[in-house]
Parts: sequence; C-alpha cells; structure tokens
Amino acid sequence: MSFASQAREEIARRSLQKDCCVRAAAYGIACFAKYFDASGLVLQTEQELTTQVASQLFARCGVQGDIIEKQRPSGVVHEFSIRAPEQVARMHELFGTTGTETSLQIDPGLIRCQTCVSAYIGAAFLCSGTVTDPQKEYNIEFLTSRTNLARDFEALLAEHEFAPHRTRRNGVNLVYVKSCDNVERILSFMGATEASAQLNAQKAVKQMRNQINRHTNCDTANLGKTARANAQTLKAIRFLEEQGALKTLPEALQQAAARRLEYPDLSLAALCGCFDPPMSKSGLSHRMKKLEALADALRQRLEEHTETEEAGA
Repeated sequence: MSFASQAREEIARRSLQKDCCVRAAAYGIACFAKYFDASGLVLQTEQELTTQVASQLFARCGVQGDIIEKQRPSGVVHEFSIRAPEQVARMHELFGTTGTETSLQIDPGLIRCQTCVSAYIGAAFLCSGTVTDPQKEYNIEFLTSRTNLARDFEALLAEHEFAPHRTRRNGVNLVYVKSCDNVERILSFMGATEASAQLNAQKAVKQMRNQINRHTNCDTANLGKTARANAQTLKAIRFLEEQGALKTLPEALQQAAARRLEYPDLSLAALCGCFDPPMSKSGLSHRMKKLEALADALRQRLEEHTETEEAGA
C-alpha cells in the first residue's frame, strides 16, 4: 500500500460525532467533487473507499446518492453521484446553495468548529489530495478546477498555520504544503495519525543518515588533508637524505625524520605517541615544518648553484 493510500484509509476510518462536523465533511466532498451544481453532484475517483465515505456522510445528513463503477482504458473509476431531483434539493438546502452560483467559494458558516475544519480538509484530501512518500520528499497537495475555491482553501490552511502555496499545473489549481513539519501536522490534523508518525520516523532516519554522511565527508576530507601533509613532509625528508644533509641536522630533527619514515601513514597526532616520552602535537608539527623549510632552502641553493655553473660555461 502506498503512503498516500495509507493516509486516505486512516482519514476514511475517522469517526465524526457531531452533526456539524459530518456536514462539514460532506461539504468538503461537494466542493472538491467533479461536479457540484444545480443538476446535482458527481464525484469520480480511483479509490472505492472514497465513494463509500461520501455516501455514508451524505446519508447521515439525510441525502441519498448512488455508487457505480465505470470501466475505462486506464482502469476502474468509482463514482458517487446525487442526481435525483428530490435528493439534489435536499443537498442544496443542507449547504444553503442553489447550484447556480457563478463561482464556488467556501462558506465559513458551514465550518463551525476546529473539528469541522479538520473534517472539511480531510474530505478535500479524500477527493483530490495526495501526499508524496516521505522517503522521496515532503509534499502534500490538493487539486481543484475552481479558482476561487483554491484561493479560499489556501486561506483556510494559512489560517491554521500550515504555510500553504498555490499555483496552476496543466490548467488546474494546486494548493500544496512542502515543509516537513507542516506536512506532518496537517496529516495528523486530518486524522492520519499513523501516517504522520511514519513521516516523523522517516524524518529522523533522514536526519541520522545526513549526520553520518556529514561525518563521513569530514573524516574523508581530514584523511585527504593528512595524506597530503604526510606526502609533503616525506618528500622533504627523502630529499635531505639523498643530499646527505639529514645526518648533519640536530638530533631532534633526525629523530622526527626517522619516525616519519618509519610510520609514513600515521597522522601527526598519532605519530606523537611513537616518541618516548610522547611529544606534543605542536612540538612535532614545528619539527616537520623545520625539515620542510630546510629541504626547500637546500633545493633553492642547489638550483642557484646549477644556474651559476651553466652561466660560467
């Protein structure tokens, strides 16, 4: 089962007790149905459960509808409709509408309490919403062809601090929420508490994975830095040794060079422990830099001497 289907099932199983909340949910179905006008209501969906919920909600409000299945090339489409004139009249009486309105806007009088808001948004999700699997990204969206409804719905979500956004995609209005925390909150608000908890757990996994990746990248960078520093010091020591200059240096520098040659891959901090007694990191770093400086100075003198001989010839 997909994450979106899991969320829908949870919302569909939700039990609404107050009559005002049942009506608010039915109103959400009507607003986000395919058709809601003077001739009645038609809701089409791939989710059979959504049509069953719609039928039950309207039945509790005293309005009867029909459920049918339609075969399409893309698969089965489930349809809930209210077309009988008597039932259409009851539906419009229930919502205080006529079906001849030039545009559909949310009537705040039909959403009286906090649970009404939750029921309305949940019904909208059942009809036209989807949520992305949190393993991929955090996103929940609602689609509608009705522009004024989309504007009002965005305002309703904003009023409850879900930080919604609105745009158009392929000529359809899209209201969406992207923030992980807000997607988690709105799922819980609609009644999909298990899906919300699953998202929260997935967020924790992602945070842990990102933290591990950051530490790994940091360790890799440090290893690379250590390897480059060691290679530079080893090059200097071997040059001094090839030129017979290493044995002329003070004993402290000779000892530092010998330890680095003996343990070429150890970090500077680890190499400190190879001395008896152990050296401080700053002290050993100073000796290594001194060896590098002496090698550079010797290399420069040899180059100058070669240039002088070539000029004399």
